[in-house]
Amino acid sequence: MPINQADAAAPTAVDVPRGLAGVVVTDTRIGDVRGREGFYHYRQYSAVELARTRGFEDVWHLLVHGDLPDVNRLAAFTARTAALRRLPDEVRAALPAIAAASGRSGPLAGMRTALSLLGAAKGFRPVYDIGAEQRRADALAASAAVPTVLTALHRLGRGLDPVAPRDDLPYAANYLYMLTGSEPDPLHARAIEQYLISTIDHGFNASTFTARVIASTGADVAASLVGAVGALSGPLHGGAPSRALDTLDAIGTADRIDAWIRERVLAGDRIMGFGHPVYRTEDPRSRMLRGIAEQFGGALVDLAVEVERRVEAILAELKPGRELHTNVEFYAGVVMELCGLPREMFTPTFAAARVVGWSANILEQAEDSKIIRPAARYVGPVPPVAVPLPV
Repeated sequence: MPINQADAAAPTAVDVPRGLAGVVVTDTRIGDVRGREGFYHYRQYSAVELARTRGFEDVWHLLVHGDLPDVNRLAAFTARTAALRRLPDEVRAALPAIAAASGRSGPLAGMRTALSLLGAAKGFRPVYDIGAEQRRADALAASAAVPTVLTALHRLGRGLDPVAPRDDLPYAANYLYMLTGSEPDPLHARAIEQYLISTIDHGFNASTFTARVIASTGADVAASLVGAVGALSGPLHGGAPSRALDTLDAIGTADRIDAWIRERVLAGDRIMGFGHPVYRTEDPRSRMLRGIAEQFGGALVDLAVEVERRVEAILAELKPGRELHTNVEFYAGVVMELCGLPREMFTPTFAAARVVGWSANILEQAEDSKIIRPAARYVGPVPPVAVPLPV
């Protein structure tokens, strides 16, 4: 039998771990997660240090342009992105129908539709067909519009009118303003800004990898972002902040902690807000957010800190050698609750940050013309089998 020329040139198949765990698929200049150290970074800077010391627009500029801006460049970048917050008429007119159709699925489901419409309304073209500057312009336009879309869908779902964005407010403060209709408390705005910065990017997680796979086909920025949102909508990826708070609600008071945790651990149940597939030590994002929560104080914070302490102690007793620490979702839920965000907006708020990281990865992937095309091992019935005649 003659050998197909394409088959002859195909690379040899390589077995890899399930879920591609630990498999390096490309080089990146955007950032990395060093799980054994409990450290992650954006470009050459500690992500946690950036969250503690800089504003959202600073870090956005860093990921998209590759450096931290000086005062003048930051002002220009902030003005440029603020002007992109307003939605095209076609998108704004469609939002009530999108919100109604999304129903109980919420703003994240509606965001997929709105992003597709946004890309069409703004005339986004395949990244394969445009230059780097136009790709960057499309990425900035999509990222700037996401908070406007999410907050409008949330308010419409509650029978409220959307709140138009303000150009004079920074990214996080404007997000809270559009969500509530009131200018936010500066402490709340800064706490949410620090949360948003800490979650902009985090290695080759499922949604980021999805965005890069789609971008590798040469598709437009909106198409790549829609795929990323679809990946994020899965409860194993982006749905845990509100579930972690549900755990605190179920425990209720400090005297119930031990019995509740022991029952779950012995039953082999997952404790939401604990554990991470990459970190083998404390999640640095959780450590930072715990500090923010403790600045607010109160009964919820006290309960969360005690639950964290007792989970680690009980696991050490019942499952020696199995370390389990809080992940970003645990204290993220606490911080967002303290800042007045409704729980159904926890994961959409995460998306309002991660869209910047997705965009940076899309731009980087667009520089490479090689399509991502892995293989699968066939394990079905042995072919070829004669096709039976219809009966």
